[in-house]
Amino acid sequence: MTKPVEPGRRAHDLGKNDLGRLETMLGHVFHERGLLETALTHMSAEAARHGSYQRLEFLGDRVLGLSVADMLFQRYPQAEEGDMSRRLADLVRKETCAEIAIAWDLGAFLRLGEGEILNGARKNRAILADACEAVIGAVFIDGGYDAARALVERGFGERLLRAGRPLRDAKTALQEWAQGQGLATPTYSERGRSGPDHAPLFRIAAKIGGMPDAEAEGRSKRLAEQAAAEAFLRREGLWSATMESDDG
Repeated sequence: MTKPVEPGRRAHDLGKNDLGRLETMLGHVFHERGLLETALTHMSAEAARHGSYQRLEFLGDRVLGLSVADMLFQRYPQAEEGDMSRRLADLVRKETCAEIAIAWDLGAFLRLGEGEILNGARKNRAILADACEAVIGAVFIDGGYDAARALVERGFGERLLRAGRPLRDAKTALQEWAQGQGLATPTYSERGRSGPDHAPLFRIAAKIGGMPDAEAEGRSKRLAEQAAAEAFLRREGLWSATMESDDG
């Protein structure tokens, strides 16, 4: 069970690196504070010799997916599987996780190597997204599924409600636009793959005829293709319009 944040807690000496302040923002007080410290430790940090956030990130990614799927299932009882899958992909993508991390101010608490600090890692959205997932994994271990789901609902719930209108599939939207312009059907090609075998990161390029390619990354080829299609649409100034429902 999640321990409630002490209602009378004062902000005495709550500096930028005071984890109590972060626990207050998360709404979860850790039984094992070391889990939170590990979740905030980048592999570049000296403290990473005792473990970085990578394993917790792996776990948190799965917990996040389950929690959001659970929320969608409860919130939209009439939604079809395909629609829920698109909503899920939008809510758990790295860009969204980075936005949540910024809202939680995780950058201020990251444990980084000096080189990463000088390179602005506290504002690096990829690192922030990973840390967001790691924190979710840490809460799952510390307090169980209910505590982790509650954290996800606090962080992602508003975005889930904003996703109430019908969503357009980016690949479908790009194909429809290309057909309407008399252009070739979009194609997708793998440009790179990184990360460990258990959590690969694919880089995919979307291409239409002689137009410049648009590249994006995803935890699966399917998600990377969707992200690349969205990147293409955004570049052409089309994505905001294609996300609108038919009835506006």
